[in-house]
Amino acid sequence: MRRFGMPSTDPLSGQIASLLDHPATTHGLARSLRAAAREIELHRHHHASQRAWPSGRIDQKPTKVQIGGGTHRIDGFFNIDAVPPADLLWDVREGIPLHDDTVQTIFSEHFMEHIDYPCSVKHYVAESHRVLVPGGQIITGVPDAAFALSQYPGALDRSTETIDRWYAKRDCLGDINTQLDLVNLVFRDQDDDPNYTAHLWAYDHEKLVQLFTEAGFTTVEPWTFDSSMANPKRRWGSVYVVATK
Repeated sequence: MRRFGMPSTDPLSGQIASLLDHPATTHGLARSLRAAAREIELHRHHHASQRAWPSGRIDQKPTKVQIGGGTHRIDGFFNIDAVPPADLLWDVREGIPLHDDTVQTIFSEHFMEHIDYPCSVKHYVAESHRVLVPGGQIITGVPDAAFALSQYPGALDRSTETIDRWYAKRDCLGDINTQLDLVNLVFRDQDDDPNYTAHLWAYDHEKLVQLFTEAGFTTVEPWTFDSSMANPKRRWGSVYVVATK
């Protein structure tokens, strides 16, 4: 399958890299520079695809679409992501580059919490409604804030399954000292890894129902986890819904 959008170098990225290597660069500035470098990378991929499709609509009309899948690919789904690997490199914060009423199923998991709310999130949900056929469905999975809050307040149990499943291999493990730290990781999860995008908003079932209903979806119901589509490691501590147009 053809993949659209190709990276290139640019002077600004080189300047940022030089500043990151400079011994006088402070920790705070380095964090901001890494965030800027990532946004430049996303813009570069998006702009390359946008030049190929200036109308904002690609020629293909896939009926099954995966958004922000990263390395987790679903057989038979057309994957749109802001970074490789993807069938189309496109920043969906700027819209979904598909034609109206053409998609039967959209799937995304652990993606929506990484884009800004309300602007980008509500635009993405509205765009999903636009491209879906009548009766089409969007399946969405996110970290479950209600689950994280159900453990708070209370003493931190360092043997808890939450820590073992989510953070055992993360650099932040040593900084999980209270139950509130676990809550913060769901709401604001961030890392100094330049390839990691922080959590910008938290969701529970009630919020997902409100969000998709506001966009015009007729029903929003819990989705029964299907490991042939969803990433098995996301099953625990997540909330999934299926919204029907």
